[in-house]
Amino acid sequence: MKIGMIAPPWVPVPPVAYGGTELMIDLLCRGLLDAGHEVTLFASGDSKCPVPMQSYFDKAVDFVANGALFEMRHVFAAYEAFADYDVIHDHTMIGPLSWRSDRMPPVVTTNHGPFQQDTMEFWEQLSKRNVSIIAISRNQASQATPGIKIDQVIHHGLNPDDFTVGAGNGGYFASLGRTVPEKGIHTACELAKEAGVPLKIAAKSREPFEKEFFEQAIRPLLSKDIEYLGELNKADTQQFLREAKALLNPIAWAEPFGLVMTEAFAVGTPVIASRCGSVPEIVTEGKTGYICKSKEEFLTAINNIDQIDRGQCRNEIETVFSVANMTAKHLAVYEQASIEMNRTPQTIKTLSKASLTKRTLK
Repeated sequence: MKIGMIAPPWVPVPPVAYGGTELMIDLLCRGLLDAGHEVTLFASGDSKCPVPMQSYFDKAVDFVANGALFEMRHVFAAYEAFADYDVIHDHTMIGPLSWRSDRMPPVVTTNHGPFQQDTMEFWEQLSKRNVSIIAISRNQASQATPGIKIDQVIHHGLNPDDFTVGAGNGGYFASLGRTVPEKGIHTACELAKEAGVPLKIAAKSREPFEKEFFEQAIRPLLSKDIEYLGELNKADTQQFLREAKALLNPIAWAEPFGLVMTEAFAVGTPVIASRCGSVPEIVTEGKTGYICKSKEEFLTAINNIDQIDRGQCRNEIETVFSVANMTAKHLAVYEQASIEMNRTPQTIKTLSKASLTKRTLK
């Protein structure tokens, strides 16, 4: 198939630091290429995904400063570039609304956030326009109104070869995410203090609201045993998780997926998390970690973490949450979307990685 992939213009693909959506776009593009399909990524010009690329902006643009107008310019250029493709997979918000089924290839979109009351009408409109919608967990999909047609639930996948398993011999528990209330980093600090275990925190804290919450709710809890490391790059994050006894993840919201949990599994680190959102779809109780509903259950899980086999955690990435599984499920959606529009996907040869080039639109 000839697939056009559209990333939001706010973060390069793959992300330099925090950016779950952009990481998944990068991995999916690589998976599609490895599966023998022709995929072109439309993203900011500073992206480094190893597939053919096009861009409108030379580098990622600031969402807060630029907003919808810049996204419109980005997606309009992308749709023009992909007019003769078999399918377009659009990860932006504005793009799918501009799609005309009589003029363009079929469009698939992924909801990377929750189905919230103030966005339900948006997703219902996409269903009416026959845009194929992918959810990233069953829990997320269950929050959609009856007017929203979910074509498939596809969990995020990782490439096992990108991760090295660790022994968890750093002697600390890990907390990873953003410094916002729903991520529960402040709760992780409180749990670690009560359990009497060291905690290290690697978290994004760039936006004003993130900095404010850090100063108000997290900094007062820091000590010699509860340490904030800042925001880490990819390599340092993996090392951070490899050496941790477990990822302590007491989230306080229905998180649509929770990539940090599978990243922990990839290096063999078990997860202790709240029973909410997608957690029960990712963590297997007593096998890859513990799912908790109360402070007492969290404290018990912390004390029992050595009972979890780190090899079982790694096995989840190799057999369940893999890029290969994620890619195959996406291809099934693309093919169905093409069939529903009475289009026959082009048959092409696998691209040679040596021939990949990057082109920037002027």
